[in-house]
Amino acid sequence: MAILENDPRICENLGLVHSCAARFRGRGMEYDDLYQAGCVGLVKAAERFDPSLGYRFSTYAVPVILGEIRRIFRDGGAVKVSRSIKELSQRISRETDAFISRNGREPLISELAQLTGATAEAVTEAINASGAPLSLTATTEDGEIQTDVPVPSHDSGIIEIMSLRTELEGLDEKDRKLLELRYYRRFTQSRTAKLLGMTQVQVSRREKKLLLHLRKKLS
Repeated sequence: MAILENDPRICENLGLVHSCAARFRGRGMEYDDLYQAGCVGLVKAAERFDPSLGYRFSTYAVPVILGEIRRIFRDGGAVKVSRSIKELSQRISRETDAFISRNGREPLISELAQLTGATAEAVTEAINASGAPLSLTATTEDGEIQTDVPVPSHDSGIIEIMSLRTELEGLDEKDRKLLELRYYRRFTQSRTAKLLGMTQVQVSRREKKLLLHLRKKLS
């Protein structure tokens, strides 16, 4: 907690946490949980940041904050589901798809129980556990139903650019140059190959690998 009190970067970048958390609204997770996870990421970024790397703290912090927020989705959020229920849920999903293909309709709970070898109660529990959690504040004080509609954050574009910039800085110089020529200067693969001392085929293959790498990192 000392870092929260003594490091001005924490207070100065809380707005960045809000911007990152806003990207995940409407995905079945309370905003307070998203913001709390983002704050954990901000603290970790402040602890690990090395000024000698040559870029701004906010540029480094964004992917760390997003990583902590994504972690709560990977971990199943605040409600933990046992491994056996997760495995049964996966079997139910496969059997449901196969049943629909064969019969043209959704299977009954009793039919899923027969197909999976589980009890009807276990099947029901697994189906409910696999669904997105519902907000406890789904109604207003007047009893009216309230539906959350995800709205893109005004800062989402800035955050994505900062995340991309961080990933590009981690690439080899030649790979960065290749992407710069292809996507910033709009050079053809042939012209890029000549400038980098490569063949057009090599540029094409390397470009595909780099794009797959970036998509994986930024997804």
